[in-house]
Amino acid sequence: MLKYALRRILLTFPLLLAVLTIVFALVRIAPGDPAMSMLGNYASQEVLEALRKEMGLDAPIWLQYMRYLRDLSQGNLGISMLNAQPVTDQLLVALPYTLELTFGAMIVGIILGIPMGVYTALRRNMSADYTGRIVSLAGISIPSFFLGILLLFFFSVKLDLFPVLGGGREGEVLDRLYHLFLPAFSLGLIMTSYIMRLTRSTMLNVLNEDFVRTARSKGLKETIVIYKHTLMNALVPIVSVLGIYFIINLGSSIMTEIVFSRPGLGKVIVMAMKQRDYVMLQSVMVVYATLAILINLLVDLIYGFIDPRIKYK
Repeated sequence: MLKYALRRILLTFPLLLAVLTIVFALVRIAPGDPAMSMLGNYASQEVLEALRKEMGLDAPIWLQYMRYLRDLSQGNLGISMLNAQPVTDQLLVALPYTLELTFGAMIVGIILGIPMGVYTALRRNMSADYTGRIVSLAGISIPSFFLGILLLFFFSVKLDLFPVLGGGREGEVLDRLYHLFLPAFSLGLIMTSYIMRLTRSTMLNVLNEDFVRTARSKGLKETIVIYKHTLMNALVPIVSVLGIYFIINLGSSIMTEIVFSRPGLGKVIVMAMKQRDYVMLQSVMVVYATLAILINLLVDLIYGFIDPRIKYK
């Protein structure tokens, strides 16, 4: 297990370098001139050239790349071209809102999805199973932003149970949770549909295995057979999807934050795209990519704990 974990960790570094390189290239080949975006179309050529030199855009591309890696290794994400403030400070303010929304959606999806998947699997081809299939199909079909608008309309506008916008006051946990509930529930409901369908199909496969029949023939309680033997052996594909869906939720959180007017990386990245703030845009992409790689690494390590038979090859 230790050897497997070390190899997975070591493989993360070249993968991270490749992703950072792609981010650097994508930002540089994007259309538009950052200097012109800051100064306007009527700025003189001399002023534009002076600003490009100040931002280091006049340097060869390989030198820009080396400076980019050097700054990242020092934890320096640069200075925003929009407000001349350190990008790191701004992201440290926005990132917690996005992470709490993503984790909140994950909690909703796990709490609702896995038990519902187990329940429908144990009642295969019964009314509960048919109802679960219809509900999960509907959840998969609805876009997250549209579901968010519906929930916002009914629970915030009509019933006035939850706030319409904002992320809560800084340092007040209950107020943050109050503002978080509806957007996290919106994002988590769609995840619930995927987790429910996967749990159901995986449970049905495992229930037909010989070791399940052996456990039942020994006279073990049905709850022990279902949750200790069957569900534990069905967790590997479920954990895999949870890791993938965490990354999906990070991306989907952009639209959800816009719908619910929450501060977060979604708002930051939209403003950076509008203002052609390539330093901020590049930094947000780096944060998203790094989180995705770390989550994939965590999922790989969890595999080894769930099933010790998993080996690195």
